[in-house]
Amino acid sequence: MKRLLVIITGLMFTAGYAQFSSPDARLGLRAVVEAGAFGFQSHKIQFGPQGTVFDYVKSGQQNILFPFERYSLELVLRPRHTLVALYQPLDVRTVTTLTERLIVDSDTFEPGTPMNLRYGFDFYRLSWLYDLWKEPDRELGFGLSLQLRNASIFFASLDGEKQRVYQDLGPVPILKARLVLPLNRSVWLGSEIDGFYAQGSVVTGSTNVESSFKGAILDASIRLGARFNRFLDGFVNLRYLGGGAEGQQKNPENPGASGYTSNWLGALSFSFGIMVH
Repeated sequence: MKRLLVIITGLMFTAGYAQFSSPDARLGLRAVVEAGAFGFQSHKIQFGPQGTVFDYVKSGQQNILFPFERYSLELVLRPRHTLVALYQPLDVRTVTTLTERLIVDSDTFEPGTPMNLRYGFDFYRLSWLYDLWKEPDRELGFGLSLQLRNASIFFASLDGEKQRVYQDLGPVPILKARLVLPLNRSVWLGSEIDGFYAQGSVVTGSTNVESSFKGAILDASIRLGARFNRFLDGFVNLRYLGGGAEGQQKNPENPGASGYTSNWLGALSFSFGIMVH
């Protein structure tokens, strides 16, 4: 509830700003909020080279829909440049009873163990876009993003006797593209893609990994929107969010861990959104 109040207050300030700006001004501000639901199409994770490849969808109760939300602020430097600050919460918590033995690094959870599971992978993303079209009602933009992952993953027996926790904070370089096309004076179609694949140290966002370490991300969406008035648009959005990482850290960052991780997921979301500009 507090988060919703903060978002509403922010949108009110943005709307107030917009009322004092001209469509022809060189500086513009947009605030975008999405809310809906998402579901995992696939999600498998492994900690330790001898660890279990755990299927969250099949064995971890990730076979249902979860709430989805996304927030962003855009600074438009007309006619060509846009800066985007985005926050994507992603915190999935489930309870399950193991049907098979689960090995997580050096810890073993036996079949029949009730488990608390958390997959937290919030991220923050800063982006820059260069628009190839000068027209204000359309966009063909290409640019770069820098994403900060804020991961918190744990496996814990429900009785609290045994748990394994993994935390990770680090940058992710990404390529970005965005398209907006007007269908008529009030309806528009849009698409946005953030994606990257890399292997090795540094280019994957870390110097503490072996050369065989690889990582990837794909955040792709298509949306249909309508302009309600000069300051407000609404839209529906279909998004695919996927990617992951696999490989060995040189120096394990989590206590008692081997440093080997394989974590791959694919999810679809459907959301409604508003844009104040």
